[in-house]
Amino acid sequence: MATGERHEINRVRPDLDQLKAMAHPVRLTMLGRLRTDGPATASSLALQLGLNSGATSYHLRQLARAGLIEEDTTRGTKRDRWWKAAHEATMTEPAAADDVEERAVLGAYHGVVAHQAAVQIEQAAAELAELPKDWADVVGASDYNVYLTPQQVRRVKNAVHEVLQEVAETSRDTEQAPEDAAPVVFQFHTFPRPGVLATVTTQPARTES
Repeated sequence: MATGERHEINRVRPDLDQLKAMAHPVRLTMLGRLRTDGPATASSLALQLGLNSGATSYHLRQLARAGLIEEDTTRGTKRDRWWKAAHEATMTEPAAADDVEERAVLGAYHGVVAHQAAVQIEQAAAELAELPKDWADVVGASDYNVYLTPQQVRRVKNAVHEVLQEVAETSRDTEQAPEDAAPVVFQFHTFPRPGVLATVTTQPARTES
């Protein structure tokens, strides 16, 4: 794909079974690695995550059963199976979750996502002092506390996502990337201030590893 050419991102709107599969820190991490780094084997993922291959094989089977990953038949052998992500991104619709169980699982999933995002931010902050100066200057962390209606929040979200999606859809070809390009993460979180609108204050869901 030539530089600047748009690539339509393949997204999944997860059903309940898929949400259950992703609402686990190890499985969500593995899925993320397959999406960003490409196909891998259970043994290679085990080395990356500090797990044994039996554990990674189990979690891969759960992801495959949910239709979130699939075997890469162009690589490996019967004894050395390669796996690839079935989608490039996940899109959830919390307001569409009417079932009590689905809302609970969706909450657990978002809890795992939030935790992993926070860990990645901490890791990036720890590396800040060692970054080249031109890269250190682009690292940023900011938050805005404002009073808005749901419609106003959606307008801001749509505007930000439009920019980020354009970047994602035109900058996915690493072979065509400029020499000074590097993998960059943009995190965008939007939420009512905790403790203000929710009728019941709950602790983030914990998931056993």
